[in-house]
Amino acid sequence: MAILGQIRNRPWLLMGIIAVAMLAFVVNPDSLEKLFGAEPGVYGKVNGEEITKEDFDDQLFMLQQQAQQQGQPTKGLEEQAWQLLVQSKLIKQQFEKMGLTLTDDMFWNQLQFDPMFAQNKELFDEKGNFKVQELKGQVEQMKGTNVEAYNNWLKTRRSIEYRMMARQLFANVTSGITASKKEAEEIMKERDQLADIDFVKVDYTEYAKKNPVKVTTNDLADYIKKHPILFKREASRNLGLVYFPAAPSAQDDASTQAEINKLFTEGSDVSGKESFQNTTNDSMFIALNSDMPFNPSYFSKDQLPMSIRDKVATASVGATFGPYKEQNFYVVSKLLDKKPSDSTLSRHILVSYKGNQAGGDATRTKEQAKKLADSIGAVVKADPSKFTEFLKYSADPSSAAQGGSVGWTTPATPFVPEYLHFLATNGKGATAVVETQYGYHIINIEDKKSGAMTYKVANLVKAIKASDKTENEIYTKATKFIQQVQGKSFNDFANIAKKENYNFSNPTEIGRFQGQLPGLGTDKDGDIIAWAFNKKREKGDTDIFTVDGTGDKIVAYVNGIQDAGMASPEAVREQIEPIVKNKLMAKQISDKISAAKATSLDQIARQFGITKQSAQVNMLNPQVNGAMEPRVAGAAFGVAKNKLSNPVEGMTGVYVVLKKSETTNKQPGDLKQMTEAIAGQSSQRFGQALLKSLQDNAKIKDYRIEIYNKVSQ
Repeated sequence: MAILGQIRNRPWLLMGIIAVAMLAFVVNPDSLEKLFGAEPGVYGKVNGEEITKEDFDDQLFMLQQQAQQQGQPTKGLEEQAWQLLVQSKLIKQQFEKMGLTLTDDMFWNQLQFDPMFAQNKELFDEKGNFKVQELKGQVEQMKGTNVEAYNNWLKTRRSIEYRMMARQLFANVTSGITASKKEAEEIMKERDQLADIDFVKVDYTEYAKKNPVKVTTNDLADYIKKHPILFKREASRNLGLVYFPAAPSAQDDASTQAEINKLFTEGSDVSGKESFQNTTNDSMFIALNSDMPFNPSYFSKDQLPMSIRDKVATASVGATFGPYKEQNFYVVSKLLDKKPSDSTLSRHILVSYKGNQAGGDATRTKEQAKKLADSIGAVVKADPSKFTEFLKYSADPSSAAQGGSVGWTTPATPFVPEYLHFLATNGKGATAVVETQYGYHIINIEDKKSGAMTYKVANLVKAIKASDKTENEIYTKATKFIQQVQGKSFNDFANIAKKENYNFSNPTEIGRFQGQLPGLGTDKDGDIIAWAFNKKREKGDTDIFTVDGTGDKIVAYVNGIQDAGMASPEAVREQIEPIVKNKLMAKQISDKISAAKATSLDQIARQFGITKQSAQVNMLNPQVNGAMEPRVAGAAFGVAKNKLSNPVEGMTGVYVVLKKSETTNKQPGDLKQMTEAIAGQSSQRFGQALLKSLQDNAKIKDYRIEIYNKVSQ
């Protein structure tokens, strides 16, 4: 539906989201039902409320459509879809617990403020009033003429309702957030108080140069135990990956260049003596010999390949260019035509049939659709004013809502080629039935205007691919490597890969539903993740995977299996090792200071070969000579005047502080202003904190891995 979505042009319901076909996702629901009954249709529960496979597929599909519209990757959104569903359930449950309700009237009244509608100017009249009655009418029309589109609207409405409930929930709760007078007074005191201190700082980085500290797995585990909430994890895998790209060799490049040269000057076995240079049927020659299909569209100069765009303007029709290299392709181009581009205003009625891309729930056959489209086309051709009478038959409700209009288009607009070809070859007022992959379009051209010069170019393209010889060499290299590491430790796996200068990576916390592997991004990522999470998988298992289309090989090694619960220490080493190392050094430094029983900062400075420093510190902005050190600021105000503090474990080093004086620097602002500011800041932070609290305290059951393991068995 991507191209059809672009034809629609003005989708007031974001019909890319309200799509015709729902995603099949990973497993077939019918086979699941036969194998395991109804239970596999339940992916999880939130406080006892089910998340069904249908819920999940709908949410995932909407995310993928949004990503596609924004030019973002559509893979790896499974976990985001799950989290959104969990949060939506939690919001709805809390909403209902508080006795709140979302009525139908409230839904329609609040719809204009939803992000999906608020930015769409077409939904507001000249005075800025939201066209709510018009929207209601269009939904009712959909209900009677396009059941599938209406059902998809209901699914989209559900996601809108969750957003409305969230706004109402947070607004009701945050309205009760206040700040006390005492709290404001304390904040103002911390803001205004200053302490002048002398101190010594044993910097962690400098200390480590002379006193190397090794962080063990037990050290990491101890830190995790002290901070369990921070390291609560879903099931994950630690993988070693070695990537063997089947990159074309210099010989493969030369062979491709020779092949396209031959096609250009001599032809091929398929084309006989006819070559691309002398053929009279360029589209057929390309269909038989090119790695990319013929595109009959006209393109602006800037849309042409860089190698020829400065040449076509002065070239005559029939001129050829190349062979030239574009990324991983060799190309020969032939200029077939040039003409000013026309911007065309058109409208259409799409008649679909069962089995085509826009068919949805359509029951009519292709023959019935053709007969209906021809009869509508004949009436409209005779009397274009009757066009709107037949919009009820259109399988494109978003354009139907705009009178069938798809707006102004040019040959560069990404529409299906058949649609563009009709616009390019017909004038204002023309009407005809045009068949595309989506069904039969009754197209009516409403207006045309001339634009810049455009060019029709035939491109003979040959992809530079790895030959069988090259792929076999890669396969031999990959199989030799997997034989070398079979039964070996992960260190052996990593060391052999690095020694041979192979492309090695070690993603340490791979989730079952993250979709893509860091650093890879191949079509085999999902297969590797599924393999790693197989119930029978053990640490040390290896396997080899082949990327479709390229022949690239990936060797995977299971280095760790982490079940849901606390994170594995080694899986989070990169994240917490610097923190743990600083803590270990802080203890060593503090023990040395305490053992020395120093009575002055100078003694401590000499002990570590450092210098005494001075600073002015403040509790609300606890910077110490450029470093944020809240504990040091706390010690400065907590120690008695002219007394040494105990060693303080800071963010950047261990400090010992001596307070010389304390002063007050009164800042502008009264108590009322401070109270209001604190309340406002607390309200802003509350929404996210409330959602996290609901999630931390909820009983969330995730059955997805269990279901997928059953299916794989």
